[in-house]
Amino acid sequence: MKRQAYRPILITDASRSQGDQLTSRQRRYVVMMGVRVACVIVGAILVGAQAPLLWLWLPMVALGMVLIPWIAVLLANDRPPKEQHRLANRFSSRPATGAEPPPMSLSAEERPHRVIDAEP
Repeated sequence: MKRQAYRPILITDASRSQGDQLTSRQRRYVVMMGVRVACVIVGAILVGAQAPLLWLWLPMVALGMVLIPWIAVLLANDRPPKEQHRLANRFSSRPATGAEPPPMSLSAEERPHRVIDAEP
């Protein structure tokens, strides 16, 4: 096995900070709750105005009022998945498995060894 040259870690490979992730999740939650408020307002206007096809529009608005908060909470609590071994693929060209040696280690053939002379 040939040792590969060291490659520096790039900052573009870094994951987003916890603060950035939290801010984006909060924005997504507020937007979805805004859509829910819009559904409530549209439902009230449709009922007050006795709109045609009320039997069609009212269940759609009610479904939005019920499902959107549930989805918003799920998305607000979700975060990007952690990358298992981000650096493992940088040091080897083959996929990482449990049987191969850790990156940058020497194989048995590359390790220095002592030669014992068998002279009498």
